[in-house]
Amino acid sequence: MARVVVDVMLKPEILDPQGQAIARKLPQLGFEGVAAVRQGKRFEIEVDGPVDEAALERVRKIAETLLANPVIENFEVHAE
Repeated sequence: MARVVVDVMLKPEILDPQGQAIARKLPQLGFEGVAAVRQGKRFEIEVDGPVDEAALERVRKIAETLLANPVIENFEVHAE
């Protein structure tokens, strides 16, 4: 089995309150020099057979249909 990873992030123009909360907390925890944080989701999908273009396209369809909200999120699909 091979693994395909889908990384989902809010589009840049969408407000990310969770990322902002993390960014505000970092200096209180002693972490300086971080300008901004954006939080996202990572999905690892195991597929039967090789990770060829057909397998990547199937995972893209899964991401478009179920894993990401294309109105407010972008996603990237890649083999691991």
